Amino acid sequence: MDPLWMIAFLVLVVLWSSKTFVFYFKTCLYFVLMMCLAVIVIPVCILKSGGRNVENMRVIRFLVRHVKFILGLRYEVKGLENLQVDGPYVIVSNHQSSLDVLGLIEILPDRCTSIAKRELLYTGPVGLACWLGGTVFINRKRTDDAKSAMAEAARTMLKDQIRIWIFPEGTRNHKGNLLPFKKGAFHLAVQAQVPIVPVVFSSYSSFYLPKEKLFKCGTVKLTILPAIGTKGMTSDGVSELSQKCYELMHSVFTEISKPANHKVHSD
Repeated sequence: MDPLWMIAFLVLVVLWSSKTFVFYFKTCLYFVLMMCLAVIVIPVCILKSGGRNVENMRVIRFLVRHVKFILGLRYEVKGLENLQVDGPYVIVSNHQSSLDVLGLIEILPDRCTSIAKRELLYTGPVGLACWLGGTVFINRKRTDDAKSAMAEAARTMLKDQIRIWIFPEGTRNHKGNLLPFKKGAFHLAVQAQVPIVPVVFSSYSSFYLPKEKLFKCGTVKLTILPAIGTKGMTSDGVSELSQKCYELMHSVFTEISKPANHKVHSD
């Protein structure tokens, strides 16, 4: 082997033994991959659908679902049959990091898009790709704008028969639990009189901890719970509905996030 290649190889081995280097390398790789895929997605979606259309999520799903292999992530999915609900519905899930996008893509049903913070719209190719996929952008700092966007989303859900994915915690949470839910997703479901399907991602703490600069290969357990109906509900029942979903999801999150050696085996 050429001496220069030998030195380069040894340097790479040394760097790869540093968890900090691996963290930044994989984080940058994820960012670059998503940007490159967005650049591919944009012209394909425009040619396929002529512009903004929820059907473009098929293209995004096809391309993005391969990123998990490059990052060394694996998903164990339970309850996939609970997404086989006719017509529109609202999916709610916990939110730990930008890696949640890969879990979303893993199980994303047809004619499903998401609600995201408005800032994402201004992230270059990724923002444009999301817009082409029908993502609903809301300004979280202006309550009136957010309510108006939710009302428009409810009308669009029923008119175009689409599903919407929402992270009701409202922000990323690395603390190994669930933050209290904001009620926008539940107002949306009640207003549209459509079911809510809770989805729970297990904790990433065994392989991904930004503060500790940890980003290893890992497995995410992804549990889809049975749909919760909202027919006949009014806005008066939103708080109770939100709390019911929170308690269900918190219980499942705690259970599926336990390390394997914490499981109790009965004789």
